[in-house]
Amino acid sequence: MRVRRVALTGGIATGKSHVRAQFEASGVPTIDADILARKVVEPGSAGLAAVVERFGCGILDEAGGLDRRRMGAIVFTDPSARRDLEAIVHPAVQQATDDWFAALDPGVHPFAIADIPLLFEVGRERAFDMSIVVACDPETQVKRVIARDGLTEAEARQRLAAQMPIDEKIRRADSVIWTNGTIAETNRQVDDIRKRLFELGPV
Repeated sequence: MRVRRVALTGGIATGKSHVRAQFEASGVPTIDADILARKVVEPGSAGLAAVVERFGCGILDEAGGLDRRRMGAIVFTDPSARRDLEAIVHPAVQQATDDWFAALDPGVHPFAIADIPLLFEVGRERAFDMSIVVACDPETQVKRVIARDGLTEAEARQRLAAQMPIDEKIRRADSVIWTNGTIAETNRQVDDIRKRLFELGPV
């Protein structure tokens, strides 16, 4: 018996962080692949050294850390650069995620959730027992990205274009949480899925 591995994914600015926080607030263990990815390229890390070797010192900020805005400007316009970055970061993130799930007690936590933004893009869905996509319409995504990250509309649309279309993610998912409506409506969907997963229990 082991903890049921649930992947949470979606497009940029669809509301994954809010949904993950709701699961976590109800006692469900969660982990965020984006946070793990940041640790992989922390100053002084082998990951950051590999990124600098591939992309040059121009992607560093004044403190010697990774400048995410500069890095984003490169990888969101060049698919091969994005693949190179993923090849550096993703193996370490995957290992950390696997170790985290393995350390959980299925008797205490029948399921746990990993927030994996690029779940389908990198073919990771087979590593999970279930996938949940957090979705909203693309125009809402664009507005949220502009407001959240201070990007131009062109930059926001560039970010969306670099990801798999949300409709394709929905098609591949086991469950969908829609965030077009009110926060209360989103939370109600989270609670419904949480109850269903508790009923399913561990694997």
